[in-house]
Amino acid sequence: MELLQLTSDLLSVDPGWTSVTTVTGALLVTTNVAAANVPAFSLFEGIFQAIVLGLVQGITEFLPISSTAHLIIFTDVFHWKAVWSKAAVDAIQFGSVVAVVLYFWQDIRQLLVGGWTALQQRDWQREEWKILVGIGAGTIPALAVGFILKQLNLLPESALVIAVMAIVMSLLLGLAEKIGIRKRGFDQLEVRDGFLVGLWQMIALLPGASRSGSTLTGALFLGLERSTAARFSFLLGIPTLTIATLVQAKDVLSVGNMMVPLLVGIVSSFIFSYLSIAWLLKFLQRNSNWVFVWYRLALGATLLGAIALGWLKGT
Repeated sequence: MELLQLTSDLLSVDPGWTSVTTVTGALLVTTNVAAANVPAFSLFEGIFQAIVLGLVQGITEFLPISSTAHLIIFTDVFHWKAVWSKAAVDAIQFGSVVAVVLYFWQDIRQLLVGGWTALQQRDWQREEWKILVGIGAGTIPALAVGFILKQLNLLPESALVIAVMAIVMSLLLGLAEKIGIRKRGFDQLEVRDGFLVGLWQMIALLPGASRSGSTLTGALFLGLERSTAARFSFLLGIPTLTIATLVQAKDVLSVGNMMVPLLVGIVSSFIFSYLSIAWLLKFLQRNSNWVFVWYRLALGATLLGAIALGWLKGT
């Protein structure tokens, strides 16, 4: 009789084609697997790492400080890259997708109903129609350029790129805070706003730029109020985040021993994403983005210092 108790699994793995000895309760099972790149790890260790990565993903995805940068740094500093592949880490953001959809469900429903009504009545000036078309127009550039860069393997993920982009985007966000007029509300959005903010979203293909940070910066330059800019940034990110997560799904599903940690990471990401969305929207109603500007400057400077001292690899 085959006995499976995941909570008591202890794995010992040798390089290459080797035997994996699984202690499952009182049963000792030995099987041969291709384990060239699969390190030994316990389920509890995987769950702990998943909770931490979900927390980092959830907090940093919607704050303008770059989730990709923080996840790369965490997995590198704590030597988790051997267990958590890029596809696995990216899959955790599915929790963020669910969180933003649930948080803005009433907005999404209103946009879809209003957009359908506008389509039937050919009312192209209807607010919901313009926002929907704007989101579509803003999604296409990032997806198209991202696809091309991925096919050409031109998406860098180095600490040096993260550091430089953290500093560059902090300066741009600070400039947007300084010169943005911040007078336009959500009901004043136009199709061109979606497309132009979508162009800013392309910058987020570089790690350290931050998708929410780049779109928030672009929206502020266009004269949107802070809370409106953040709200539109979240809605614009739904298609992009969803498609990016689905693209990685096929690679993740093939790693059977990661499914439990992945599910835990997704739940953790969902919880902290939901909380960070609520916090940021409330924060921006009364405060500016300068705290994020200074944080990004400090992050970039710290990373450059760590690279210069040899504590962190620049490439």
